[in-house]
Amino acid sequence: MLSYPSRIFRFYRDGFRSMTIGKTLWKVILIKLFIMFAVLKLFFFPDFLKTNFLSDEQRADYVMEQITRPAQNRIEEDSTWSR
Repeated sequence: MLSYPSRIFRFYRDGFRSMTIGKTLWKVILIKLFIMFAVLKLFFFPDFLKTNFLSDEQRADYVMEQITRPAQNRIEEDSTWSR
């Protein structure tokens, strides 16, 4: 008797092997995910640290300050950014 995880694995493996239209749909889904995460990031999400700080030391200081500062202060300061 096969173990339960191996039966599940074989079920999905056999199902994906016998797909015809499903393989094309998965390709479309993967292409869309690539476009959303790779291409759009390049154009719409600039590198915040590189554009606002000149040296690696300034970037490191900013990141350390953001990580270690209390959460209550973040909410108050972040609301000033949206103005």
